[in-house]
Amino acid sequence: VVSLSFLYGASAFVPITRVGISTTSPALTISNFTPIRSRSSTDISSTELGLLKTGETESTDVDSITSKEVRALFELWNSALATGDSRIVANRYVKNPVLLPTVSDQPRTDYASVKDYFDSFLLKKPQGKILDGNIHIGDGWASDSGIYEFTMGATGDKVKARYTYNYIKEGGVWKIQHHHSSVM
Repeated sequence: VVSLSFLYGASAFVPITRVGISTTSPALTISNFTPIRSRSSTDISSTELGLLKTGETESTDVDSITSKEVRALFELWNSALATGDSRIVANRYVKNPVLLPTVSDQPRTDYASVKDYFDSFLLKKPQGKILDGNIHIGDGWASDSGIYEFTMGATGDKVKARYTYNYIKEGGVWKIQHHHSSVM
C-alpha cells in the first residue's frame, strides 16, 4: 500500500485554517486539509496532480495520463481508505460522481452521499488489492476495470468484487467520476 505521506509528505493532512475558500460549497466546508498548491514548490513533485511518479516520461499534455499513473490513482484512493477519514475518501471523487458501492443498494451521486457511504464502510477498515485490471485511456479520461479484493482489517474477512473506475480531471486533479463495485 502506498502511503499518502510518501506522495505529499506527512503534513498533507494536517488541519489548517482555511483562507480564501468559499464555505458555501458542501464539498469544501468539511475539507480543511492543506491544499497541495499552498505548499512550497520544493515540497511538490512534478506529479502534483495527485499522481505517483512512475519512472515514465511525463507528457507535456496536461490532460494526458499513463497506465501506471491510472493504477496509482487506485493506490491513492486505497491510501485514503487507510486514513479512516470519509472526508478524504469522498474528496477523491468529482463533485457530481456516480458511486455504485459494493455493500449498498443506494447509488451515491454527490459529496454528502459518498461521504455517508464511507462513514460506515470505513468502520470495517478495508484495504484493497487489484487482482486483475484493464486500463483504457482516452482524451481527457481514463478507466480501470477488473477484479479486486478487500481485506477487512476489523474482522480479517476478505471480499472479492468486480470494479470499474472512470477518471476525469476536475480542477486540475484526476478524480473518480464513476465507481462501480459488485461483490462476486
